[in-house]
Amino acid sequence: MMDKLENISLDMSSIMVIFGGTGDLTKRKLMPALYNLALDNLIPENFVVVAIGRRQYSQEAYKKEIYEAIEKYSRNKISDDIWKRLEGMIHYYQLDFLHMEGYGALKEYLQKLDQGYNTKGNRLYYLAVAPEYFETIVSGLQDSGMAVSEGSWSRLVIEKPFGKDLKTASALNKALLKVFPEKSIFRIDHYLGKEMIQNIMVLRFCNSIFESIWNNKFIDNIQITLAEKLGVGTRGGYYEHSGAMRDMIQNHIFQILSLVAMEPPVNLKTDSIRSEKLKVLEAIEDITPEFLKNNVVFGQYGPGFIDGSFVPGYRQELNVPPDSMTETFVAMKLHINNFRWAGTPFYIRTGKRLGKTSAEIVVQFKSLPNILYFKDYEIQEPNLLVLKIQPSVGVFFQFNTRDFSSHNGIVATKMDTSHYSPTQGNTPEAYERLIYDILRGDGTLFSRWDEVEAAWTVADKLIQYRESKKHQFPNYDAGTMGPIRSFELLARDGRKWWHIEN
Repeated sequence: MMDKLENISLDMSSIMVIFGGTGDLTKRKLMPALYNLALDNLIPENFVVVAIGRRQYSQEAYKKEIYEAIEKYSRNKISDDIWKRLEGMIHYYQLDFLHMEGYGALKEYLQKLDQGYNTKGNRLYYLAVAPEYFETIVSGLQDSGMAVSEGSWSRLVIEKPFGKDLKTASALNKALLKVFPEKSIFRIDHYLGKEMIQNIMVLRFCNSIFESIWNNKFIDNIQITLAEKLGVGTRGGYYEHSGAMRDMIQNHIFQILSLVAMEPPVNLKTDSIRSEKLKVLEAIEDITPEFLKNNVVFGQYGPGFIDGSFVPGYRQELNVPPDSMTETFVAMKLHINNFRWAGTPFYIRTGKRLGKTSAEIVVQFKSLPNILYFKDYEIQEPNLLVLKIQPSVGVFFQFNTRDFSSHNGIVATKMDTSHYSPTQGNTPEAYERLIYDILRGDGTLFSRWDEVEAAWTVADKLIQYRESKKHQFPNYDAGTMGPIRSFELLARDGRKWWHIEN
């Protein structure tokens, strides 16, 4: 663990400046996360939160809204003592961040807080705003002299999407690097903050029983599923420019894929882990026209029933054109061309308005010859290792054993563990882990630019293919698990999507 500590700043004293302090992300995720960090005594004594918004608020009115948001969204009930401590750290500052002349006054305000709270000039700038404002805010920080300060640290946090394609992502990255060094830029992918995602490396590299067989000699295929019952809701305008490819595949799924398939890092330093993840993305097979034709399925949901209630199709959602060709579902098969994984297919799928909400990774091991204790009419299930990311959080392993109710039958049995067991209590929300790591300067769970670049290189080809073809949308009913072709994708290989009960 000493290697790991080399990356970490032991002094977390700082001012956390949230641009978008009145927005949904701040109220639903950031402030509840800060409350729970305070509850777990993980926030430093010398710490201040400055929430920036355009609206006019008194300090009391703003804090009242934040209290109500924490009460609604926190994983723990509010304790008066903890809230009183956090409340004293929160300050609201009115600023239209599009107007450059206002940044000078903000600088003076932060300097006064520095003196009063002894935060040593350290800054965490969290851009909880739409991506089109990233460059504007960063320019304001640079022009006002707030981006860097000698003898202290400054860190920039941005949410996805990181551009809409490789070209725009590269342009954004160049603009950010003019102001902040790469090591100070934290690109948030909240999926990487989830407990089971962090547990992938522990399961692999701390258990010889798994790592010794974590390769193409023993694994038949690996499936990654991120499924949602929800539709786009009021986000139709955003989703029209995003689709499932930009919203889920380019970031969440490729990040999970890289963690599942990476080689063991040489040490626990942030860059060592990130470099191994990058190698996976660079080893993804060539995205040729033939590959696209045979291995990618796009879908869009039509009307249907979710939990017995009728829901509209995507084209009937708010701010969605009636002839929209935006995909709400993607399934694909790909290979990673290296010595560990050559020949082992990775199946990935994600979609909205599906029959269940779940995120899981299924590792299917190769089956043994059906010789012993096997009759023609019996089906011997393969061994499965299932990592349940949400809503259940845990791991189970499926193996075969004798059916003691018959003479020589075989049944599949599961060994199951869960992070919801009473002895372990609640698991931290993703943003708690991520904010804590940012304060410590630990970038392991954040994307380095070359990872983002490699992911966009693959995603761009998939998006261009989808946009160049006329698809028969909608092609799956809400409440199902996607287009028929997504099932045929595996069926032609003699495989199936595993349906794991949560």
